[in-house]
Amino acid sequence: MSSKKAKKISILGSTGSIGRNTLDVISRFPDRFQVIALAAGENINLLAEQAWKFKPRLISCKNENLAQKLKELAPPEVEILYGREGAVACAVHPEVELVVSALVGAIGLLPTYEAVRQGKDVALANKETLVMAGPLVKAEAKRQGVKFLPVDSEHSAIFQALKAGRKEEVSRLILTASGGPFRDRAKEELARVTVEEALKHPNWQMGAKITIDSATLMNKGLEVIEAHFLFDIPPEKIEVKIHPQSIVHSLVEFIDGSVIAHLGIPDMRIPIAYALSYPERLPLGLPPLDLVAASPLTFEEPDLEKFPCLKLAYQVLAEGGTAPAILNAANEVAVEAFLSGRLRFDLIPSLVEETLAACPKKEINSLEDVLEADILARIKAQEIADRLEKI
Repeated sequence: MSSKKAKKISILGSTGSIGRNTLDVISRFPDRFQVIALAAGENINLLAEQAWKFKPRLISCKNENLAQKLKELAPPEVEILYGREGAVACAVHPEVELVVSALVGAIGLLPTYEAVRQGKDVALANKETLVMAGPLVKAEAKRQGVKFLPVDSEHSAIFQALKAGRKEEVSRLILTASGGPFRDRAKEELARVTVEEALKHPNWQMGAKITIDSATLMNKGLEVIEAHFLFDIPPEKIEVKIHPQSIVHSLVEFIDGSVIAHLGIPDMRIPIAYALSYPERLPLGLPPLDLVAASPLTFEEPDLEKFPCLKLAYQVLAEGGTAPAILNAANEVAVEAFLSGRLRFDLIPSLVEETLAACPKKEINSLEDVLEADILARIKAQEIADRLEKI
């Protein structure tokens, strides 16, 4: 039994893939962690199960109707809130020390930003927080002395590899990508991709939105933007390599030619546990990496002609201001249109590019600037989606 006081945790997105894996890690170390708040969306049955098992003070779901139903399912002593205000309340609960930001999409920005404003450390899986409002969030984190502990496997890998040298000694960051299920598919065949095919990621079990982003390489583009803000490394020093085996999670090259790589089995509980327990490591009891069975480990350049979303991400990062927020909003609309059968897979990048061209960009001086750009981009992206649906 640890003599340490249990770290008090809030999980935003507790019923999603990251949230479920986080609770799995917490359940293995009940003396190390205490769940204070859980925020989720529509899966109130699972949220209620989590509430009974982990006994949080507060839970929140998507809307008032679901909250009413949740009252019949959850423990009677648990406070139940809903909507944006509920998620924010979970993020800023006064007892919470670490917020696991695992909501998917732009919806995670506000509660994560409010957590930072309240001086909470953040285990960050919601990459959109930094993609949409990187300069704003990082400035506030600096003011509050807040630590960002990366949860994405790639950023966790870089976070760990960077400890081998000083920041001024970094030559480049190398983010690895599996390449998704269509890495070897001809470009002209992408027009016939089905939703079922796109949701079959070769190595990882993830939610639908992130799985589609992985198939288009937009996920890697968002990760490039996130890495820039997380590690304060210029975009020209951040590269992406396709690594189909998903064993090398990312690498850092230093000015003396040394390259420090982070290897491990593709299991999200590893980076989650490191973020929860940092700077310590926890014995997870997972299968060890079998290098012989995993071999050969191969690397390729990404095909930016076949997967232009990655190129678009670099472009908006160079442009700055609200451009990344517009990219993110357009992509969320495009992915939803594809998942609902309204948009061809190969037209996802076209929709994003058209939206970027149609929307004015400006500097970010406040969160309102970001949220306004997000709303306007979604309106324009929906108009473009309606037109492309007929193709």
